[in-house]
Amino acid sequence: MKADAIVIGGGMVGAALAYGLRRQGLDTLMLDEGDVAFRAARGNFGLVWVQSKGFDCPEYAAWTRRSADLWPDFSDEIEELTGTGLQHQRPGGLHVCLSGAEFEDRTRQMRDLSERSGGAFRYEMLERRALDNLVPGLGPDVVGGSYSPLDGHANPLYLLRGLHAGFRALGGRVRLDARVTAIRRTGATYRLETGTGKLEAPKLVIAAGLGTKPLAAMLGMTAPIDPVRGQILVTERARPFLGMPLTWVRQTGEGSIMIGESREEVGFDDGTRWQVQARIADRARRIFPFLERARIVRTWGALRPYTPDGLPIYDRPPDGADAVVASCHSGVTLAAVHAGVLAPAIAEGRLPDDVGGLGTGRFHVH
Repeated sequence: MKADAIVIGGGMVGAALAYGLRRQGLDTLMLDEGDVAFRAARGNFGLVWVQSKGFDCPEYAAWTRRSADLWPDFSDEIEELTGTGLQHQRPGGLHVCLSGAEFEDRTRQMRDLSERSGGAFRYEMLERRALDNLVPGLGPDVVGGSYSPLDGHANPLYLLRGLHAGFRALGGRVRLDARVTAIRRTGATYRLETGTGKLEAPKLVIAAGLGTKPLAAMLGMTAPIDPVRGQILVTERARPFLGMPLTWVRQTGEGSIMIGESREEVGFDDGTRWQVQARIADRARRIFPFLERARIVRTWGALRPYTPDGLPIYDRPPDGADAVVASCHSGVTLAAVHAGVLAPAIAEGRLPDDVGGLGTGRFHVH
């Protein structure tokens, strides 16, 4: 089977890039493992988040802001094309601090982020009294927090569904039974071997999440990507009370309350631990005491691809061939810029200047 471009990976990153390539008119084939894959989307909290991104990396901070700005039009486009609403809203977002020390640390981080952005990152540090006017029902442990009008949220599962539906609506092709066992380059063509046949295309994108490391090695590239487990709790539906997402708590479009934010290095174990769940629940209870009476109806663990420095990878093989490796753990936040900026650049045989500092070379500096 031949195509103009093959995208290995049908998760949040791969689907956004495949959708974007198809929008550019390329005959695009997306290889997706389906539900057997370690879907990072299962553990995505749904934040379209700017604050907290790129404290020590201005390129990543700017890349994140650009994606957040593109999200409204991107969401409208997906809904118009597929009928799938992504529940995207941009009411701003809040990071709550539960001690004076947390508030001081956060103040310093936000100031540094704003200074490094040249003022492009907008935020406010709010004392407790100001928070009470913004968010109802806060507990006595809350001392303040950081607010940014650039933040928002969306439904991650609707996003993944919308990207797949949009890709197909544009004429994109999907293979669900094609695990790649070998990649070879012959002249200007990449030839892929799978359990169900051979595939070829002049353009290749590897965006396979936790499967990226061994696939990148087939191109002579080192991609240090390892699993980090996150756990999420979801309560029963509640009356609407939270008009904006918080770092650890957000109310979904259906009314349920998502509680999360944990990181465990446990290999490829996507299970759960009650000790971690208890810690997540306790922080949420301290923020909103009424949650102590809310019933948890679902909890699960999911694996997310992480690099040693927590930043994305966007790179090309050392031989300069027309291939790209792309990986990140912020697939929802970056979906708009992946589809609208990165994919068009890949279609032209390049990477955008925006991601110049996010290659694999940063891991080999001594």
